[in-house]
Amino acid sequence: MPISNPHELRLAVRSGQFTGHTSGHCRGFVQGNVVILPESWAGEFLRFCQLNPKPCPLIAVSDAGQYSLPSLGTELDIRSDVPCYRVFEEGRLVDEPVDITAYWRQDLVTFVLGCSFSFEEALLTDGLEIRNISEGVNVPMYRTSIPCRSSGRFGGNMVVSMRPFKAADAIRAIQVCTRFPSMHGAPIHLGDPAQIGVGQLEKPDYGNSVTVHADETPLFWACGVTPQVALEQARPPLCITHSPGSMLVTDLLNSQLAIM
Repeated sequence: MPISNPHELRLAVRSGQFTGHTSGHCRGFVQGNVVILPESWAGEFLRFCQLNPKPCPLIAVSDAGQYSLPSLGTELDIRSDVPCYRVFEEGRLVDEPVDITAYWRQDLVTFVLGCSFSFEEALLTDGLEIRNISEGVNVPMYRTSIPCRSSGRFGGNMVVSMRPFKAADAIRAIQVCTRFPSMHGAPIHLGDPAQIGVGQLEKPDYGNSVTVHADETPLFWACGVTPQVALEQARPPLCITHSPGSMLVTDLLNSQLAIM
């Protein structure tokens, strides 16, 4: 059964009772991608986000060493409230823990970025099917040939998430998501995946494949996994992110970030 209360979900994550993907849980509440960097790298990454707002829409930035984010949630602890983390050293994935207390340092800065899981709620409310939710899997994500704007040591190509729709529903999905620029906004591409450097849809780079029917068009949204590609290339001495699909669930309402 989906968990509806964000604080309850974070407590379940913290206790180890919940370790799965967060899509479909806490409908109506903002979910966020997480990037944690040493303070000496944070300025360049902040600028990277500002230059690339579609894949990297900033929701919050912490002070160095701050692991509570009171503006995002009651008793939120960034060290333990994400279902699964990825720890990188010099660009190499070295660990995928469920708690990062052992890695925590006083110079670490946390960035929380908007996530497409948040706009999924708006699409469901509008009566549209979200295939990854109906099939019970993580959303498929793909590396593309679309370059991001660089900031110092940070650069690389965009990652996108994909959801298929029939033509009329695709138009409605674009209209709905345009209201949520802090959650990646409208799709950046629809139709032929080869035009953005994506190969076979059934072989995503992250997440799981979903069914795409013959009368459906794939829609591609800028994805918050994009910073992980930039981080792999920048190779900071330490970087911690969420694991794809395992988001930070906040107490913010999606409606608070919508453009009416």
